[in-house]
Amino acid sequence: MRLTLAKNWWSLVLRGVVGILLGIVTFVWPGITLTALIFLFAGYALLNGGLSLAGALRAVEAGDRWGALLFEGIVAILAALLTVLWPAITALALVLVIAAWAIVTGIAEIAAAIRLRRHIQGEWILALAGVASVIFGVLLAAMPLAGALVIALWIGAYMLITGVMLVALGLRLRNWSHGTHAGASPMPAPAH
Repeated sequence: MRLTLAKNWWSLVLRGVVGILLGIVTFVWPGITLTALIFLFAGYALLNGGLSLAGALRAVEAGDRWGALLFEGIVAILAALLTVLWPAITALALVLVIAAWAIVTGIAEIAAAIRLRRHIQGEWILALAGVASVIFGVLLAAMPLAGALVIALWIGAYMLITGVMLVALGLRLRNWSHGTHAGASPMPAPAH
């Protein structure tokens, strides 16, 4: 039996390489990291609001309900404007969202490592990446008002560390995938 994760080893390597590159960019230009995320959100909210307003206009023409789309469009456009005019509030909310995402991702990675333990050695790399994600998320949640530069550097360190771990795991899975045959044991299980 081949694991889906082993078949898609390249996706872990790709995620890891992107994480490493973004981590390096964050350390070289830390000021742009958080600002870029904030304005990316503003652009998304503006686009979402515009599409909701367009949907409301179409609903009016078709005689359908349009109030919710109108409300959603107005709220999204206001969120975009507030983001551009008051980026510090958006930064705080964004930091809390990133913290929650990192904690949930970390827990999922730890759970996946526990499941992988039966199949391969080296699952500790994924567990370690999960622990790094949880620690990163807890640090962000505990200190969301830390300076934008510090948060950008934390994000960069997180991306760099987990990127290296994901590349290592992906390459290990690649070697395992190419070195086993159907029904063969992937790697000897560690002695307990």
